[in-house]
Amino acid sequence: MIKETARRGAPGLVTLLLLLAGTGVSVAWFIRAVGEGNTFGLAGSMILFTGLSICFAGFTIVNPNEARVLILFGRYAGSIREDGFWWVNPFTIKKRVSLRVRNFETSKLKVNDHHSNPIEIGAVVVWRVVDSAEALFEVDDYENYVHVQSEAAVRTLASRYPYDAHNTEEMALSSHQTEVARDLLGEVQERLGKAGVQVTEARISHLAYAPEIASAMLQRQQASAIIAARFKIVEGAVGMVENALEMLSARNVIHLDEERKATMVSNLLVVLCSERGSTPVINAGSIY
Repeated sequence: MIKETARRGAPGLVTLLLLLAGTGVSVAWFIRAVGEGNTFGLAGSMILFTGLSICFAGFTIVNPNEARVLILFGRYAGSIREDGFWWVNPFTIKKRVSLRVRNFETSKLKVNDHHSNPIEIGAVVVWRVVDSAEALFEVDDYENYVHVQSEAAVRTLASRYPYDAHNTEEMALSSHQTEVARDLLGEVQERLGKAGVQVTEARISHLAYAPEIASAMLQRQQASAIIAARFKIVEGAVGMVENALEMLSARNVIHLDEERKATMVSNLLVVLCSERGSTPVINAGSIY
């Protein structure tokens, strides 16, 4: 793999002044050679002027958070990271690589989760180039490579987790966002490391069931919520009935046999667990 090599060019302002001075000398020499009819002087001044003109192509400006990758006759010649006005070999090809932090949002992908349910998922990826040589030479188009590999990582992640957790120990896309984001970050970074790219953040930005099963899954979620609510109601009602029987027995308010106690428990549970207000029937006679 081609790794980045730091390089620093010659100071651009100083080199510019020297080239301007040399150009002035070559022009003066040319005029003098023409006046004297000196063929060798004429040829020498033209060669000097041509060489100096070629040298002007070596100037380059490096902006903050930017790198210039230098290629000399097909070989990597280093990267200039320090911002400023520089001069390098005029025959080098200078390619600009941005080192700024960038982000993009993947398209809404339709994939199957861990339970084979079709879902729609999208993610936001924040990234930056940390090795300009790898980004330019190890992959064909590093920006397109980042987009394609990020979507592939999102697909892999979605198939690893279910949309909803069916028990407390299971991690899901909808309920464990921090853990899922950490896993997604590692998945994307593993794929983009060879391109000289560092991923600073990766999070799910869109998550939904596919339209064809959204209605059925909504009914399933509602049923799960109703069951959970009923469980809490029954659990609380049993505790209230148990507490009521213990208080009646401790205070000697009434003594019930097992049959009457079962009837009382049944009536209390019906009253406490009913969705509607109960209408009691008052018995004015003996309970026996």
